[in-house]
Amino acid sequence: MSDIGELKQYIEVHARAQRIPDTDRRRILDRITDDGSGPGSWAHEWTRAGEELERAGQVQDAVRHFTIARFPYVDGPARQEAADRGAAAFDRWRREDAPVIEPLAVETDGGTVHAWTAGLSTRDPKPLLLFSGGIVSTKEQWAPVLLQVARLGMAGLVTELPGVGSNTLVYGPDSHRLYPALLDAVADRAKVDQSYAVALSFSGHLALRAALGDPRIRGIVTAGAPLHHFFTDEDWQQQVPRITVDTLAHLSGVKPGELGAHIRDWALSEADLAALDIPLAYLVSGRDEIVPPGEVPLLRRNVRDLSLLVNDDVHGSPRHAGETPLWVVLSVLRMRGVRDPRRALFGALWRLARLRARRAG
Repeated sequence: MSDIGELKQYIEVHARAQRIPDTDRRRILDRITDDGSGPGSWAHEWTRAGEELERAGQVQDAVRHFTIARFPYVDGPARQEAADRGAAAFDRWRREDAPVIEPLAVETDGGTVHAWTAGLSTRDPKPLLLFSGGIVSTKEQWAPVLLQVARLGMAGLVTELPGVGSNTLVYGPDSHRLYPALLDAVADRAKVDQSYAVALSFSGHLALRAALGDPRIRGIVTAGAPLHHFFTDEDWQQQVPRITVDTLAHLSGVKPGELGAHIRDWALSEADLAALDIPLAYLVSGRDEIVPPGEVPLLRRNVRDLSLLVNDDVHGSPRHAGETPLWVVLSVLRMRGVRDPRRALFGALWRLARLRARRAG
């Protein structure tokens, strides 16, 4: 059971990323009084909102609300029901309205990695865009982006971190191996030697570690990824939000009090970062309450091809949710060396969105 105040505070970035209107979010949150079960509880009220949207035929919106109902992770029947309903609703939507999105399951030594894909082809293989969210993001939350990937001249694959959604792996020091496993699985249907990863938050850490040993990953775009100090700085760990600690502990199969010692060896070293020979685009939230500020100087000192975007915001930059997707696409186009009207268009749209965000304060 999570602290209801933290749940309400930290859902903002996820709700905005999923384009849930602030008025709807506030209306639902006003009904929530606890993280138990039944009316007034977190899972019940978000699931109820999802049911209403599903009955109204707004299936994608329903999926987003079911996803938040299981936030931050499945800890009992209510959140499990929400997770199951969200996955089922998404599958029904993509079968009826987006059949180009197809499932992928990859068996590994540690368990099964599931993904949604689009644009894979043996006859016309394309460069691959890998997309993954953080420790609370299911693949169904992000999979609709696959409908846009073809416009970039790429195939797409959306997955999730170990322990999240239907990924049955345990989150651990070798979790970065899921990226090479996914590339191997689609190597006959995509140009995996031209793969680019959009890996948000904690998945950014895994993507960086994977890229150190897999030259098929040619660029990484991330936001708020922990690198070194998050894993090693015990003082910082004491102030990390409880909801983050509890979620990481749950995914890793340890008790919250054991987490600091458990993750200490996961840190990327300065030598690791200096060994990266690919472009890295990193979104920094200047008031990030999860990723310590020391990670940015570490990047500046060691990463040779680095593009930083700094926002005066909290983790995930929720107040910049409108411009971040444009920056992500623009970063991928730059990494691929694309110079055509698409890049000019996304550049103009991003600058306009950024200007509007600044004017809005």
